Amino acid sequence: WFCFVYGVTANPQESPAHLAGQARAESEQLEEDARNFLNELDARGSQECTEATMSNWKYASDITEEHREEKAAAQLKYAAWEKEAWGRVRKWNGKWETLSDPFLRRQFKFMSVLGTAALPKQDLEKYNNLVTEMSTIYSTAKVCQYKDPKSCKLELEPDLTRILRTSRDYGELEHVWKMWRYSSGRRIRDHYKLFVRLANKAAKLNGFDNMGEMWVYPYESETFRADLAELWEQLKPLYQQLHAYVRRKLREKYGERRISRRGPIPAHLMGNMWSQDWSEVNDLAVPFPGKASIDVTPQMVSMGYTPRRMFELSEEFFASLNLTRMPSEFWEHSIIEKPQGRDLVCHASAWDFCNGKDFRIKQCTDVTMSDLLTVHHEMGHIEYYLQYKHLPGVFRSGANPGFHEAVGDVLALSVATPKHLQKIGLLQEVHDDQEEDINFLLKMALEKITFLPFGYLMDLWRWDVFSGKTHEDNWNCAWWDLRFKLQGIKPPVQRSEYDFDPGAKYHIPANVPYIRYFVSFVVQFQFPQALCMKA
Repeated sequence: WFCFVYGVTANPQESPAHLAGQARAESEQLEEDARNFLNELDARGSQECTEATMSNWKYASDITEEHREEKAAAQLKYAAWEKEAWGRVRKWNGKWETLSDPFLRRQFKFMSVLGTAALPKQDLEKYNNLVTEMSTIYSTAKVCQYKDPKSCKLELEPDLTRILRTSRDYGELEHVWKMWRYSSGRRIRDHYKLFVRLANKAAKLNGFDNMGEMWVYPYESETFRADLAELWEQLKPLYQQLHAYVRRKLREKYGERRISRRGPIPAHLMGNMWSQDWSEVNDLAVPFPGKASIDVTPQMVSMGYTPRRMFELSEEFFASLNLTRMPSEFWEHSIIEKPQGRDLVCHASAWDFCNGKDFRIKQCTDVTMSDLLTVHHEMGHIEYYLQYKHLPGVFRSGANPGFHEAVGDVLALSVATPKHLQKIGLLQEVHDDQEEDINFLLKMALEKITFLPFGYLMDLWRWDVFSGKTHEDNWNCAWWDLRFKLQGIKPPVQRSEYDFDPGAKYHIPANVPYIRYFVSFVVQFQFPQALCMKA
């Protein structure tokens, strides 16, 4: 017995120390192989992403059939690369989970979800074409003038947006609201039916029950939806008080025949096409109208502001915080005002071309305070891009989808304060006046608090559509049911299932998840609190 034990322990090749060292060496080699593998994928992926983004930019900034075909081909090429990369990543299943470096494990985890590229090529082509077609319908939709039905050239940006912002003619506002939905959403409905089927097929190929489940995956929380519901219940009482106050002010303007004392508010009277932001009716709702206004649009116009000047002012603000100035490519390639003679997607957006140097904004900027804040918001996206440009591509995104939207809005909150507006010459003087403070806070509430139910319901509706809880025969009715229950608004004219009012909002036809905005409107107020505590 003694000799047997001695024989075993005397073998240096099988000693515990040797085995531990061998395991450590194998682990280190696996980590090195994984790092090299991911670096190789990242380099190729960045090149493929740049090409695909460039084709997407060309189409979004100049909607032509040639650019549409180029975009479609680029999407298929990029999807083929994603599928190839995903297949190579899958070969690491069972190994990457054992890596000790969390930075590597997290890359593998995210790359294990392929997305819509999991669709067979024919289905993927249909899916991409559907999103492009729906976006094109939305971006090229035009409306006839209220009192000149033969003149049908009014576009969402800037024409319809300006009418909703400035007109107080009940009939004109109703006309604009109705005809925009006729020209956009109604024409999108049939496309959306097939889109939902293909989106769900892609989700199932990725291991999710439906596309709604795939959309909430990046939040990495099993209780995400329940948390949102609880959060909305906490916020709802404040919204309801604000709703009642604005309803009374609108009733004073339009009369009790049009605005009831306790019922929902007609959706076309909020100064915004979707009633998501009520700040443009601040002139009707302001508690102390004799006090100075915080809306500096008139000052911007009288001082000769241009879109370029608005962007330069935004850059100076970021530079004053010791953040990075915009690279030369930004000023060379960005579209900051609507070009004449061509159709484009006017919805403001910030672009990362995946190469660490090319970042752009596309915005049909109007000289208004609202657009000045939007400029800061979009440039906030660019600043975020610049801060993480050195990371692997899989990490070049927000900590969660809501963070990206919140970063820009945190900075816009600072820009909108009376002291800052005075500092940049858009307010003559700032008084220590409680009534002026209340006016300012109400205007902020009309922008921030009123958005919350809309930011929540957009994806509540889509989650139910994707899960099948809401059948396509009831899409529009379910939409207005949510808008009534959460927002307390109603359509100004009769609606039916021939209509598709969700499709009259950009993020539905463009297939952009929206719950990120609800998250961002909450955390953008938590960020300054955390910064103050840190400081």
